[in-house]
Amino acid sequence: MDKPGNKLWKTPARPLADVLRNTIKDAFAKQGFAATELVTRWPEIVGPEISAHCEPEKIHWPRPYGSDDQQPGTLVLRVEGPTAIEIQHLSTIILERVNRFFGWQAVTDLRLRQAPLGRREKPKPPAMDHEAAERIASSLTDISDEKLRQALARLGAAIRHP
Repeated sequence: MDKPGNKLWKTPARPLADVLRNTIKDAFAKQGFAATELVTRWPEIVGPEISAHCEPEKIHWPRPYGSDDQQPGTLVLRVEGPTAIEIQHLSTIILERVNRFFGWQAVTDLRLRQAPLGRREKPKPPAMDHEAAERIASSLTDISDEKLRQALARLGAAIRHP
């Protein structure tokens, strides 16, 4: 019977990141990723404009990764439907940036899979210029409904100062 005084309980606690590192590494390896950094640092690698509309799904290697005769792979990207054509036109830039990140000609082809992107941070609304909204509201004297006047003033301030 195990009791807290037993030697089994004397092992030091390890950070959760250390415990999960091998599990995550195995999961990424099954998708063809040699390193997790391609997924975790995707916005840094391709830039925020491109990463907002696509994310890496897997790399398909023609031979098992790590073999002596390693050939370049195919990067599969998950892309939102309306932006697939734009991402396709940017494929040479994406491939160049990914290969620069790897430091060698790791991928030579790009495949797109149209699907919703994973959960992302919702963009923060721009800060409201309350002084401009008050100035605009004071100029809308013809509107008698106070809520409508305030809503139009906020809209006007947002349009003038994007």
